[in-house]
Amino acid sequence: MGTAKQLLRLDDRPLLQHVLNCVRACGAKEIVLVLGFAAEEIRRGIDVQNVRVVLNESYRQGMGTSLKAGLSAVDPQCAGALVVLADQPFVRPATLDLLMAEHHRSKAQIVIPTYRGFRGNPVLLDCSVFREVMALDGDIGCRAIFGDHLEGIVKLPVDDAGILLDIDRRSDFEALRRAGDRTEREKALLETADLHGRQLTGATTAQPELVIVGRDEMAVALAKLGKLMRFTVTVVDPLLAADDLPDADRVLHALDFSVLAANPDRSVVVASRGTCDEEAIEEALAANGAYIALVAKKKRGDEVVRSLRMKGIAAEQLASVRVPAGLDIGAETPEEIALSIMAEIVSERRKRVGEVRNPATKVREL
Repeated sequence: MGTAKQLLRLDDRPLLQHVLNCVRACGAKEIVLVLGFAAEEIRRGIDVQNVRVVLNESYRQGMGTSLKAGLSAVDPQCAGALVVLADQPFVRPATLDLLMAEHHRSKAQIVIPTYRGFRGNPVLLDCSVFREVMALDGDIGCRAIFGDHLEGIVKLPVDDAGILLDIDRRSDFEALRRAGDRTEREKALLETADLHGRQLTGATTAQPELVIVGRDEMAVALAKLGKLMRFTVTVVDPLLAADDLPDADRVLHALDFSVLAANPDRSVVVASRGTCDEEAIEEALAANGAYIALVAKKKRGDEVVRSLRMKGIAAEQLASVRVPAGLDIGAETPEEIALSIMAEIVSERRKRVGEVRNPATKVREL
């Protein structure tokens, strides 16, 4: 950003001030503000009344150190803590209250808000997991412990797009600043959510279909390859504008595959970076995807499969999910990973076509 992001001014107030005002308006009993980079400058630029400011001298080592510093400072008698991010100015106080109410009701170890099937922030941590989070090192967030608490996680649907809206780029901030009220600003980053973000351009269900969940660099490269290979390309992401990815035939803003027409030749690649891995695979399995793959490291993939098994999904179904996605070609860059995935999709499609044409030659593994 070229400056301390927390001090970028929106409505003549720093971004961090918007976040602090949101937390002040909810039912939280205390606010702990962790500062690292440009700490004194930020502190001078905001109202810290009734806020406990904690300085993280080790901020260069990553977000894990800030989590540790913050949790070390909370009241030892507290029931839990909301981990609130400084660059999410549109989260509503009512959403924070809903998270706390759900924690009180369910006694969950971790409460995660979701919007249209996608996970967001802030996350509520029960005091029982503080010690584990404080043991994290380096640039690791609290999601690192989620795999050890699958039965203790509650995902809470909320009608608040703000849980997904953060400001990572100067263009994000400029779009917000140009817009007027809150509603206009949300629209600047979030289009109306339905299947018609972009209509099909002459494609039919007879065409092979590639569904990509996510919008990172690998997803962009995979969409280009899918278009080149004459697939109908559908990208699933809650924040993707219709013009952001011109290689997509359509954009789906909600994680709901039931709105897609039936297609026996559908490949699904989940590249959501943890925001909806399990949910997207469930949707793909329910839609009878011919090829389903998760872009993730093996440890994360094992967690996802274990979570889905605990939800009652049959082992035979989960065995068909490729983790990690793609053929082993030593891929490292996003483009190379996309190529390895497309190569696997083509290989599997050709096998299926061959089995249909020559059923007598099908070999069963024993």
